[in-house]
Amino acid sequence: MCGRYYVDDDTIREIEKIVRHVEQKLCRESGTGDIFPTSRAPVIVGKEAEFAEEFFGWGFPGYDKKGVIFNARAETALEKRMFRDSILVRRCVVPARHFYEWDAHKNKYTFHREDGKILFLAGFYNLYDGQERFVILTTDANETMMPVHNRMPLILEREEIGDWIFDDIRAKEILHQVPARLKGSSEYVQQTLDFG
Repeated sequence: MCGRYYVDDDTIREIEKIVRHVEQKLCRESGTGDIFPTSRAPVIVGKEAEFAEEFFGWGFPGYDKKGVIFNARAETALEKRMFRDSILVRRCVVPARHFYEWDAHKNKYTFHREDGKILFLAGFYNLYDGQERFVILTTDANETMMPVHNRMPLILEREEIGDWIFDDIRAKEILHQVPARLKGSSEYVQQTLDFG
């Protein structure tokens, strides 16, 4: 699961390197800091065979318009009516410096790439009530994530961004790949003391 991530100035600069024509209004709108479900955040999409930056809301409206659905399982998303068309024709990439996850004891961990580069999370989007909204795909945790949580975002390599957005066949293959190794850290880990 991925319920919060972080965007910093380096993330925005990395988007600008990938996207040739970044509109200045998007640059001004793209604040940095923690991104929560329902927040608006920068994403990379494909427009006329080129990358473009957009600013979408995070999360599809929940069933009966209650809450939001902000993650989808990569393994089954194509089987779900709510997600299928979006994955087939409206894929996006969600850049992040790092993301957060909590273990069973409610300890918060920060996960980032071991090489320090920006994370590129696989996602897709759709239009709801006149607003474009995106969802982040998750997959089974790899060995670096497993001690904290059994799910993690589906992470793309930088060179896979074009494949994910533009190549329908390759995108289906990416849904089943194991993400890169990550490094996790925690500012505070709760200690359990035995008073017996």
